[in-house]
Amino acid sequence: MKQGAAAVVIGLPVAMIAAAPASAQTLSIDLRAGRVSEQVTALGRIGGISVVVTDARLWSRPVPALHGRMTAVTALRLIAMRCGGEVEAIDSVLYRIVPRRAPAHHPAPPRPRPTPAKTPSPAPPAPDIIVIGSKRDLPFGQTAGQVVRVSGQDLDFGGAGGTERLTSRLTTVASTYLGAGRNKLFIRGIADSSFTGPSQATVGQYFGDLRLGYNAPDPDLRLADLAAVEVLAGPQGTLYGAGSLGGLIRLVPNPVELDRIGGSVAVGASATTHGAPGVDAQGVLNLPIVTDRLGIRFVATAVTDGGYIDKPLLGRNDVNTTRIAGGRGTLHWKLGDGWSAELIGIGQRIRGADSQYADRDAPPLTRETRLVEGFDTDFRQGQFVLSGRIGDVRLRSSTGITAHDLRERYDATMVGGDPTIFFQANRTRMVANETRAWVTQRNGSGWLLGMSYTGNRTRLSRAFLSSTERTPLAGVSNTVREITAYGEGSVRATAAILLTGGLRVSRSVLTGTAENASVQALPGLSDTVATRHEWSVLPSASFLLDLQPGAAMFLRYQQGFRPGGLAVDDQYVRRFDSDHVATIEAGYRLGRATRDPFAFSLTVAHTDWRDIQADFLDGASLPSTENVGDGDIWTVEATASIRPKTGWRIEASVSLNDSSINEREPPHPVLQGAPTDGAGVASRLGPIPNIADVTARLGMVHEATLTDRVRLKVDGWARYVGLSRLGLGPVLGDDQGNFIDSAVSARIGCERFGVTAGVSNILDVQGNRFALGTPFFTGRGQITPLRPRTFRIGLDAAF
Repeated sequence: MKQGAAAVVIGLPVAMIAAAPASAQTLSIDLRAGRVSEQVTALGRIGGISVVVTDARLWSRPVPALHGRMTAVTALRLIAMRCGGEVEAIDSVLYRIVPRRAPAHHPAPPRPRPTPAKTPSPAPPAPDIIVIGSKRDLPFGQTAGQVVRVSGQDLDFGGAGGTERLTSRLTTVASTYLGAGRNKLFIRGIADSSFTGPSQATVGQYFGDLRLGYNAPDPDLRLADLAAVEVLAGPQGTLYGAGSLGGLIRLVPNPVELDRIGGSVAVGASATTHGAPGVDAQGVLNLPIVTDRLGIRFVATAVTDGGYIDKPLLGRNDVNTTRIAGGRGTLHWKLGDGWSAELIGIGQRIRGADSQYADRDAPPLTRETRLVEGFDTDFRQGQFVLSGRIGDVRLRSSTGITAHDLRERYDATMVGGDPTIFFQANRTRMVANETRAWVTQRNGSGWLLGMSYTGNRTRLSRAFLSSTERTPLAGVSNTVREITAYGEGSVRATAAILLTGGLRVSRSVLTGTAENASVQALPGLSDTVATRHEWSVLPSASFLLDLQPGAAMFLRYQQGFRPGGLAVDDQYVRRFDSDHVATIEAGYRLGRATRDPFAFSLTVAHTDWRDIQADFLDGASLPSTENVGDGDIWTVEATASIRPKTGWRIEASVSLNDSSINEREPPHPVLQGAPTDGAGVASRLGPIPNIADVTARLGMVHEATLTDRVRLKVDGWARYVGLSRLGLGPVLGDDQGNFIDSAVSARIGCERFGVTAGVSNILDVQGNRFALGTPFFTGRGQITPLRPRTFRIGLDAAF
């Protein structure tokens, strides 16, 4: 470590119970003896504070171990006292350790003679937010590529919500809007279609180290009691394999505390303009079983979102009420010698009374039908995680079992026909394991080696239901068994250059079977439709250049893929092939929004997407899957944050997308109603569906201390979503988007008790988030409006 002036910032905001200020909450502190740099880094992670060390000599000074129950600020003051420094508070979460000043009564030392000025030594590297999704626990400043980390405290503010809390804060994440537990998520403009079919998702969703699903929709887990949610722009094929074309979303839970009983309770009530009221509640309980050895943490949530869609023909109003109940439990066992084991259980059920779309040309928020289009989903996952250390090598093995069931009903009544419901059930079962070992040096150098296994089986069954009969339709079952080995290594070539390379090799066995005896294989596929074997090799490389403290440029290249499978099209079963993406991105970033007076980032990425898998509508208006062509995607993403004065933060972000899908010659017509030329080649299919050309967000956060104990926090934002198209081709070419959403929430209270109030969709915009409700009426004026203006008031308490 070079000596000289230094400004080292550790910004590690962690969600704290009941939105209490992290610096004021009593914590269990267990810091090993080491250097000041190691202790303040660890303290920042568990205490949710940022620390500036202004003297490199203090930064490298050894300090003894620190144990006990205290606030993060108290622990920081003890560290400073032991290293010969003292703490200065900049604001409620930002502190500075400076050399201890001489007592005021001491005589002033003699003024030294002027000496030639010395060039200050370079500041030491600045460890800050740890990107756990890197699988090597790399600090943010040593990670090439676009990474966004949203604190659990921000997501939990104003009551726990689902994935919409994440999409409202980021411009890089897009979603369909069929309803809770039925949506598909997209990152960086990589979207396949509006329907949930046999194809794997383009975004990997993880809780800890294990994926939540394979080819099922977003389970929409409540984002309660999380340390953070990480979003890594894709592809992330080298570390995460299949299904991370667009990137990944990783939920990072708060850890079990082994030495204290504690928890929180939060309840809220909401009133929706033109709709029904709603309620929400969540509770957290942390319970040591054997102090410092064994403990358990429970999280429970329950939400009722009042409906706001009317069905006059049924004589019912506010039909689309949705009820969500779930929770999780974590049992943590500290084995000793740096080893620990965890058992994790997650469960959630969603019951949607009816659909949330409306008729475009009908009175606002109404739907002309006599049928109920309800849906329900059940999600369950169990995990066992073993982690530890052998010398400098860290190891982690995670095993999980997942069950995900989705049942949907769509109005399929033909003009002049009997009322008919289309019923679709998607049943998914998955077993997965990942085991990895890694070493990370303080300068970013290091290595990672891992292996993983994923076994996933999805069964899609369908039927038409009328008042007189049930007509089974073609279904399909797809099974994927994938074994993978992967590795990554980084080398600090110079003090300013970090080079990283990686490789993933996977072997997949794909098995598909028809679920109805009436289904036939298309001619020529009878010998290959049952089982296939695929190899995939996914390389990655990146270049990171540190320009100055807090500023860096990067260049990154990576590939991703999704395995193929079987689909049913007009009572025929046929194969669709794997698709592949290759992305190169370049970016610049300066500072961190959570710590610095000014922060800025800019990323430009180009993606080449081959053999795109897309779920479309066949000739009977039923969802199917086909390789529809090759895509070309350009994205530009920029964010900025400024702190004009203490307690204020203003944020702005924008994402620009430009894409096209090239023509190809399918073995048969791919899109319902798609025009063809004389050679039978589909016309140009247009831009990637469901990705707005422009998405922009402006947010503001204000925090103030009203008294010694009472604090105020206000968080408001406005988000513009530009135009996009429902799908590919003229039939699915309905416009959607082009609206502004907004919200503001406030909390006033102390550490252990607070009152929150908020309003969403402040302008009461109707808009059109998604131009689909039922595939049997596509092109007939369907819209999915925003939830009307909604007021919420809540109470929270911690113990």
